[in-house]
Amino acid sequence: MNVALVHDYLMQGIRGAERVLAAIHELYPQAPVYTLLYDPEAMQPLCADWDVRPSFLQRLPRARRLYRRLLPLMPRATESLRLEGYDLVLSSSSAWVKSVRTRRDAVHLCYCHSPARFLWFWSEQYLATYPAGSVAKAAARRLLGRLRAWDRATCGRPTTYLANSRLVQARIREYYGRESVVVYPPVDTDAFLPEDHDEEHFLVVSALTPYKRVDLAVETFTRLGLPLVVIGEGPERERLQRLAGPSVRLLGRCEEEEVRQYVARCRAFIMPQEEDFGIAAVEAQSAGRPVIAYAAGGALETVLPDQTGLFFPEQTPEALAAAVRRFETMRFSKQACRDNALRFSKARFQREYVAQVERLLAAARAS
Repeated sequence: MNVALVHDYLMQGIRGAERVLAAIHELYPQAPVYTLLYDPEAMQPLCADWDVRPSFLQRLPRARRLYRRLLPLMPRATESLRLEGYDLVLSSSSAWVKSVRTRRDAVHLCYCHSPARFLWFWSEQYLATYPAGSVAKAAARRLLGRLRAWDRATCGRPTTYLANSRLVQARIREYYGRESVVVYPPVDTDAFLPEDHDEEHFLVVSALTPYKRVDLAVETFTRLGLPLVVIGEGPERERLQRLAGPSVRLLGRCEEEEVRQYVARCRAFIMPQEEDFGIAAVEAQSAGRPVIAYAAGGALETVLPDQTGLFFPEQTPEALAAAVRRFETMRFSKQACRDNALRFSKARFQREYVAQVERLLAAARAS
């Protein structure tokens, strides 16, 4: 059987979606990986020995640096990926590659991290990045309308969808009219282990983009005067640096071992955003650390209230500060946190994923 893997793009470093792809690649190590754009340096060491096959976008001048400006070309690039020779196509998608073209008799299993946020439920925040009343904003609004139409028109191409949480399952049903099976993403629970060494810092590990709401954590801990470490890189870095008081440190991108040490030694992991799942919060619990999370999205499926963390109800400094003050009156068991995280291990993900593949192939053979 000829198998191909497909991922939106390999450009932004090793984050949650890329770890899902890596776990799938372990199951099918000989399969080529098709993608829209590929930056080998950003993806080291993950893709060093993979057979990565990018789309024609890779040949455009400065495409890897300016890829966010290539939105109008993404549908064409997606449909240009040549997958006619494959019996089984396994896509990992949060925007585009769920819409790849395959043979009519091929099986296409799409692991959906979410329907595209900026198209369906975050479009106004995306448009807010353009000047009010500008020609650019009007053009962007028209573009989003065309992309939404294409996204909906092509959502029937996968044979089956897997959703990474119940939240995403509901979005797939709402925006695509498709049913899906929830298979929680893999967490490397063997890499994130409890330590005896405790430190005073609270911790955020996140891409520094607007929807991650790292600004909320920075502002809150600046007001409280409590130590906060922020690990991550992104377009919000300079603004966050201006917001940060002396108790907040922005470290930028760190090596994986350094990240693990900060996670294993923090007082609590802060999750101020609504995540589709939130792998980093589960990694923290795997290391025996509780989570203080906004009460929405995947955190409601991965954090046990008052056992492995606690929630705050609104994305305001006041609500987060109240949760932090309450946290300081509580005690959490490292073992309880880790036991909860083990529900989301990589071995469990791979076992459930293979079961779904085998179910689809059996149905295809029977038809």
